[in-house]
Parts: sequence; structure tokens; C-alpha cells
Amino acid sequence: MKSITINGSQRESVGKKSTKALRNAGQVPCVIYGGDKPLHFSAPELAFSKLVYTPNAHTVVITLDNGEKFNAVMQDIQFHPVTDRIIHVDFYQIFENKQITMEIPVKTVGVSKGVLNGGNLRMPYRKLRVKAIPSKLPDFIEIDITPLKIGSKFYITELENDDYKFLHPDNTVVCQVRRSRLAVVDVDEDEDDDEGTTDAGDVPATETDDVAAVKE
Repeated sequence: MKSITINGSQRESVGKKSTKALRNAGQVPCVIYGGDKPLHFSAPELAFSKLVYTPNAHTVVITLDNGEKFNAVMQDIQFHPVTDRIIHVDFYQIFENKQITMEIPVKTVGVSKGVLNGGNLRMPYRKLRVKAIPSKLPDFIEIDITPLKIGSKFYITELENDDYKFLHPDNTVVCQVRRSRLAVVDVDEDEDDDEGTTDAGDVPATETDDVAAVKE
């Protein structure tokens, strides 16, 4: 998984006055959990743009001005209710030998047969929660929707692998193709529509036809 570096400064004071002063200076108060004790620091608000305003998932390398570095993932973020500015971020420190939980974006490839026939592709989940050690976390979860016909569903069990575990029930539908008013009959390309039918020109002559021919 790709990583983003955030440069920050360790905070000595965590009171309301110092927090307000940081925000007025364009800094975001942050805290890292998961270690021996919570670590408070601050970083410029612009440093979070590539981490927050993106559909992708990232781990974070937090580099402090005293030379310390911490590998972490963003756990929670708070925005101002009026201005939407970032006012606080919580991180969780990660270790290579410990599993963590993250939401990973879902990416589809291919073109669904059902969609080509007028069906609608529905994706209830844009991200899926997975659990794994940091080195096994994927950048995204890829789903090939090419085989999906109208009425088909893609279950999360079809994504099972040895690198990470999904934290969703086995009957979770990741995507499906629903019928729409404009949908047409979804027929497999290898089906022979003419099988078992008889051409009108091949209908055998009846006994009546034979008698009529003799009289002529």
C-alpha cells in the first residue's frame, strides 16, 4: 500500500488555548494512539490534502521535528461544522507484525454483459473493511464485472484470499446488475436460438396434398 509522509511538530501543551492558537495559525492538532502512550503533535492543514481528499487508501509516515518517525493509519477526523476545515485528526500507530483494520476502495474492471443489455450496475459498498498486517494491505480491491448478467450478484466470498480477511458477512453483495425498463433479454453468446425449431418451408406434405396432386 502507498504511504504519505506528514511532517509535524510535537506538542508540549494540549490545552484549549494552545489548540485554538494552532488552528488560527493553520495547524491541525493531532494525536497518535497505539504506542506506549498517546503522542500529541500538530501539522499544517495542507499536509492532509492527499490523505483526506482522495478515494484511495494510504498508510502514513509521521515525521516529527525532533527526528522521530511513526508508521500509522488515520483512524478519525473532525471537520468544522460551518467551514468544513479540518480541526482534529486521530492516528493509530501500526507495527509490521500486528494486524490492522482499514477500509479499502473497490475498483471494477471490464464491462458487464447485463449492463450492455440495459441493466443497472449497483454497488452498495464503495469501500470494504479488511484486516491484515500492513505489508499485505492492498491499494484497492479489484472486481471483474464482465460475467455479470441481469440479475447476477457478486458476493464477498468470491474475493476471499490468503493476504487479508474481509470483515463483512459471507452473504454481503458487493455489486449486482439490476433489471431496468430498457433492459433486453440477456442471452449467452454461445446459445443457439435456432436449436429445436423447424423452418416453415420444411413442413412435410400432408395426405390431402398428395390426393390433390393425383386428381390434377
